Amino acid sequence: MEFDLAQAVSEYGFPIIAAMGMGYFIFFIWKWVTETIDPVLGETMGTLIKLVDRVRMLDNDMIRLNSKLSMVLEHRAMIDKEQQAELDAVVAKYQSVSQAFNSTGQEKAPEPKPDMNKDSFSKEDLKSIKNDIKNQ
Repeated sequence: MEFDLAQAVSEYGFPIIAAMGMGYFIFFIWKWVTETIDPVLGETMGTLIKLVDRVRMLDNDMIRLNSKLSMVLEHRAMIDKEQQAELDAVVAKYQSVSQAFNSTGQEKAPEPKPDMNKDSFSKEDLKSIKNDIKNQ
């Protein structure tokens, strides 16, 4: 029992055969979406919700840290010179060693300039040269 498209079209007409083909196509797409796409979307939605919750939590933490920092800076501005020296000693003892973040509130010392007579430069030298060019 073979399916002959030309005989089916001549027997039932093109619109009927085209409607049956479209019906099968729609059924195939519906089945693919419900079995393949929906579960993946469900997992992705769960992951997205978790990420949004984490971002909100980090935002709240940043707001809290910002308010604490503001309060510390206000208090630091009101203390006298003797207390300031003691505070500077404590800050120097526990200050951050990160180059990206300076916990002392003071400006960083200028970075040493690279020796321009060398044949090759380190990444830090290249960054310093690039920054000097931008600032000129």
